[in-house]
Amino acid sequence: MAYITLQQAKAHLLVDESFGDDDQYITDLIDVAELVTERSICHPLKDYADEYCNLQKGLYQAILLLIGNFYSNREPVAFATARDVPKSFDFLIDLWRDWEG
Repeated sequence: MAYITLQQAKAHLLVDESFGDDDQYITDLIDVAELVTERSICHPLKDYADEYCNLQKGLYQAILLLIGNFYSNREPVAFATARDVPKSFDFLIDLWRDWEG
């Protein structure tokens, strides 16, 4: 189940709503980012969603960060020097990670 909508992802990516060429790609990235997040915390995201399917803010932001990273870096090799942004995805995920899972 997608907890991030296409519109939310496009807003985060600063992709104009009227630009539809990447819609399927972005939708796929949403699915992948949510799966990676679930695997990282060792729990299904539904455990952290309210009755309206809204995720807790930190998990929501972590998924958006992954989507942005995947969208900007489409290849496994970067030609420019890339660095991790301190206290980003891992910092957010650690708040929910099941260290025994």
